[in-house]
Amino acid sequence: MNPSGFLSDIQTLRARARQHIEEGAVTAGYAADRDTVLKLLNEALATEIVCVLRYRRHYFMAKGIHSQGVANEFLEHSNEEQQHADQIAERIVQLGGEPNFSPEGLSARSHAEYVEGTSLIEMIREDLVAERVAIESYMEMIRYIGDKDPTSRRMLEDILAVEEEHADELADLLEGLPMQ
Repeated sequence: MNPSGFLSDIQTLRARARQHIEEGAVTAGYAADRDTVLKLLNEALATEIVCVLRYRRHYFMAKGIHSQGVANEFLEHSNEEQQHADQIAERIVQLGGEPNFSPEGLSARSHAEYVEGTSLIEMIREDLVAERVAIESYMEMIRYIGDKDPTSRRMLEDILAVEEEHADELADLLEGLPMQ
């Protein structure tokens, strides 16, 4: 321990850094159950992919007098969900795992459902339900990870904040549309 009492002495840090270098970012200080975190992150990845696909469909299928503004919101959300998927996949690789992009079993791995919706109102509602599922899922993952993997936790917290924005925007859209 160095004089400040917070860090190991530099020689110890250097020696530990040289051990198991093939593990990249995962050092001896990684305290989480890596297999469980990788499973959770792959479920989150599947959820984001399903959300990208649902939002894309809604973007193209939006019809009616109020559809242009709503469709633009669907497209924006789809793009942001894709960014989340990319972040999660990158983190999975950093942890020594493999991101599961396989379409086989995608909906089973996803926490959110792929519901098409036939009207603009139904599409917004289904997207709002999916966002609420994602919010709950991310909150549970964040609680599980705690301080054991601060990088994954921060990433999930950042994604959670965007999912909450999406839910708020969708709720506002519902308020602004006449009920059919």
